[in-house]
Amino acid sequence: MNAPAPRAVLELLKPITWFPPMWAFGCGAVSSGMPASGQWLTVAAGILLAGPLVCATSQAVNDWFDRHVDAINEPNRPIPSGRIPGQWGLYIAILWTLLSLALAWSLGPLVLAAASVGLVLAWMYSAPPFRLKQNGWWGNSAVAVSYEGLPWITGAAVMLAGATPDHRIFVLAALYSLGAHGIMTLNDFKSVEGDRQMKLGSLPVRLGPERAARLACVVMALPQFAVVGLLFAGWGQVHHAVIVSVMLLAQLALMARLLTDPRRLAPWYNATGVSLYVLGMLVSAFALRHGLPAPA
Repeated sequence: MNAPAPRAVLELLKPITWFPPMWAFGCGAVSSGMPASGQWLTVAAGILLAGPLVCATSQAVNDWFDRHVDAINEPNRPIPSGRIPGQWGLYIAILWTLLSLALAWSLGPLVLAAASVGLVLAWMYSAPPFRLKQNGWWGNSAVAVSYEGLPWITGAAVMLAGATPDHRIFVLAALYSLGAHGIMTLNDFKSVEGDRQMKLGSLPVRLGPERAARLACVVMALPQFAVVGLLFAGWGQVHHAVIVSVMLLAQLALMARLLTDPRRLAPWYNATGVSLYVLGMLVSAFALRHGLPAPA
């Protein structure tokens, strides 16, 4: 059987999906308080790990085990269309898992641990017997942690040469991971019909579009309120707290429109409100950078 074309492999690995974990990695690197000078190769390796390796692995795994659903929702994807023939989708997923582990191992024990958790969640999300995506509560949690929290911690650990980051970095990573659960819910609106036919319990299927959209808005907003409170009252970063507050208020205004027609407007909100969400992540990272003790 002929090997797939490189273009089809690249499409399978979905470069457009690499941005969230790469951005979270960058936020973690910023929040560490360490200067990037002299560490460019290490930073580049970390970005490669977060996006083109671990995230790309999750995409290959998902497309392989979702090939029957994709045949309904998106038949032009590489596997259902036949451009990734036979078992090649599975082979690519395994190869990318091994490459991810190898690079993570070279970056230190904490990075290896974080990458390993992310890879385990990637396989559990899509593959039987766990197939966490069958339950929107568990599946969205796995993706949110893998896309936001783990790359954030990894970015900080890489900058700290594998040392354990400050506890406030873990707090921010956890809060933005929780908020990302709502973002994942909005992403599920694009595949409601196929999910229903294949009996996948995404939250828009389980709760209905209106209730799922309201839940997503609450889940996205509450952690950001907590971040503002911590920046303002707990960590003394008033200016950063004000900036994140303004971004949150803008999101609330956009959410009001989203709720008028969530199925139609979910992609619009992903391009507007989610952009403000991730910008708030970076502002919070800079706030933590300024609030941490100067590196020795």
